[in-house]
Amino acid sequence: MQTPSYPDVLATAVGSLIDELVLGGVKHFCVCPGSRSTPLALTIARHPQAQLWLQLDERSAGFFALGMAKRLRQPVALVCTSGTAAANYLPAVVEASQARIPLILLTADRPPELRDSGAPQTIDQIHLFGSYVRWFVDMALPDPSPTITNYVRTVAGRAIAASNGLQPGPVQLNIPFREPLLPATPLAHPRGKRAPEQPFVSSVQGKRELAAPQLEALAERLMRVERGLLMVGPQDDPALRPVVRALANRLGWPLLADHLSQTRYGPEKCPSLIDCYDAFLRDPTFVASYAPELVLRFGAMPTAKPFLLYLQQHPDCEQLIVDGGAGWLDPTLSASSMIYADPVLLCQQLDEVLQAKGYQSRIKGAWSQAWQRAQRITRDLIEDLLMHDPELSEPRVFAELADLLPQDALLYLSNSMPVRDADTFLTNRSRELTVYGNRGANGIDGVVSSALGAAAVSDQPTLLAIGDIAFYHDTNGLLAAKLHKINLTIVLINNDGGGIFSFLPQASERDHFETVFGTPHGLDFAPFAQIYGGSYCLAEDWQSFRSAVESALQTEGLSIIEVRTDRERNVDQHRVLWPRVSAALAAEGIIAR
Repeated sequence: MQTPSYPDVLATAVGSLIDELVLGGVKHFCVCPGSRSTPLALTIARHPQAQLWLQLDERSAGFFALGMAKRLRQPVALVCTSGTAAANYLPAVVEASQARIPLILLTADRPPELRDSGAPQTIDQIHLFGSYVRWFVDMALPDPSPTITNYVRTVAGRAIAASNGLQPGPVQLNIPFREPLLPATPLAHPRGKRAPEQPFVSSVQGKRELAAPQLEALAERLMRVERGLLMVGPQDDPALRPVVRALANRLGWPLLADHLSQTRYGPEKCPSLIDCYDAFLRDPTFVASYAPELVLRFGAMPTAKPFLLYLQQHPDCEQLIVDGGAGWLDPTLSASSMIYADPVLLCQQLDEVLQAKGYQSRIKGAWSQAWQRAQRITRDLIEDLLMHDPELSEPRVFAELADLLPQDALLYLSNSMPVRDADTFLTNRSRELTVYGNRGANGIDGVVSSALGAAAVSDQPTLLAIGDIAFYHDTNGLLAAKLHKINLTIVLINNDGGGIFSFLPQASERDHFETVFGTPHGLDFAPFAQIYGGSYCLAEDWQSFRSAVESALQTEGLSIIEVRTDRERNVDQHRVLWPRVSAALAAEGIIAR
């Protein structure tokens, strides 16, 4: 038998790898240009079911894939050449690991004989991402062995299983290639005797659920609680919203829904839904007067720091944390119990058990009624104050967006001030909204790219709210909008620096505050829209802001709407609001004067 040529060997190995990823559900590949990754890039480009997304900058590519995987809730692949190219994925890998977003990194590498030898564009890529990946493998070099196909297809199947497991996250396949780097064409996809169009190896994972006695005991415990709270922090599963709302209705407990929880916005009736808790939990009298007996929490720790401080004021409160991924989402270090069960299934089962036991909802009890009244008073006060302030302001941006965003829109929020202001001021309007943010590691890098990645695989109108420093961090990412004709509206809140630091103790260091923390830059952002083929509008007042947002959401392509604000005035606006909330709560008898 004639020995196959190396280009044929390369085509068989790489073709089988990419084909198996596609058969396993990985349809999207974010590819950065490079020489050593040539076999991967060409194979992906030639595969009829693979969608190639070209990215010139690896850091932006990593976050673009992350946003895409967050929206799809399935793995997205990244491809790069050898050397520091792979190292540029690290920020996105960290975020994906912390936020449990499935990614598969295909990092091309030099062959073993060129490692640690001074060869150009070569670094140590073995375990490059450390503990931030769910699985790592340094793959074998392509060779004519008859088992190579089974090997690469099995590795691909394992990578999908590891990335998309109970605790999803990134996986790295480090793939060395010798020259020549051009695979033969047409592609060879040998599969042996396996069924066509089916994965060579697949994985099946069941949902975690409590045993019947455990479920019964938990339901009995909840039934005995007079002052209970349901809290849903950041999480991406839209299926949780209807079932956790139904459970809240059954229990009659206040449901504190983080804006990134996918449970705050939606049409299902839930009288006990609380979305203004960030404001009234700042009042020390309310915090002291309304001590919870038990908190049942889903998702990550909520964005609002006042909730964390509220829990710390009541260390005797029993905290039950539900985590289907068997992690440890407890930065308070005060959890009473970790419940490792699928959140959606658990809510459904608890609702059924409580109904079967004839449990009577406490939604009209004094505890729940107090929270609902605090919610109504706070919301009315905030909306009245904001809507009577004619000047452009950061809080009102989100109050306006609450009405401007259409049904089923996708909102991406940058870290620092936008994600916090949206939590307080973007209230529920009984319409469906998908709201995302990069809250795994809470960084401001790559947010533009993440939003573009999510928008690329969504048919929803998509808007990104972002501050000027975070926008500057990832202006490279705007190229994706031009290359791939992605529709995205960006509301750029420009206070000429790091606005969040004005709320922190560093603000007292007046002699060096502006230089070290305020960091004014004086940048003109209008040219970025021109460079990347988008439109630009500077909002001069609220009418022009509303018109620009409404128009942009109905227009194809990239639109940047800039809102210029003053950092010091922004601090004053926030700090004036909280005492007024306290006064309103006291006037209504919810707290003592």
